[in-house]
Amino acid sequence: MVRIRRACATLALVGATVAVATVPAGAAPAAAQRSTAQATCPTGWGSLAKTDADVTLGSVTNVRTGRHTCFDRMVIDVPGGGSGVGYTVQYVDRLYQDGSGRHIPVAGGAVLEVRVAAPAYDPETGAATYPGRPARPLPGVDLTGYRTFRDTRFAGSFEGDTQIGLGVRARLPFRVQQLDDRVVVDVAHSWTATG
Repeated sequence: MVRIRRACATLALVGATVAVATVPAGAAPAAAQRSTAQATCPTGWGSLAKTDADVTLGSVTNVRTGRHTCFDRMVIDVPGGGSGVGYTVQYVDRLYQDGSGRHIPVAGGAVLEVRVAAPAYDPETGAATYPGRPARPLPGVDLTGYRTFRDTRFAGSFEGDTQIGLGVRARLPFRVQQLDDRVVVDVAHSWTATG
């Protein structure tokens, strides 16, 4: 009687193990299909300078970054700027601070100079509206785990423009968008159409 119980228990345990083991094996092809499917990414942005000459009365208050499937993103917040915040974004060999001409080293295979037509101070009082310090990394920005971004440096504000250095892995395509109260810079992970 004891042998029969042990045999039944053993068979039940083996049967349960086999049943559980076959479920993940059957589900594996679906999971593999999901992981091998690549995102279709926008192309055609190019790497030439992008400029808009709009003028705003707002001031820069924050700079933040984010990771996306096809690109890394930098957002410069300019409350009160509306959708007409001017900018110039371009690749440069080296970043030089406006006014002083001081070279500011930026790590990465290529450097994007991001210039926004809004000061990082209150034009009425001169009080800082953004806590960035010249030649220092952007406050609150951590680029750990980013595929494209390598470094950020605040160059300063001079004559109503705020200047930022963005170090990227290589010279890659980018786009600039003006949205309500912000300027958005997206730098693609590659020149191809997949993420």
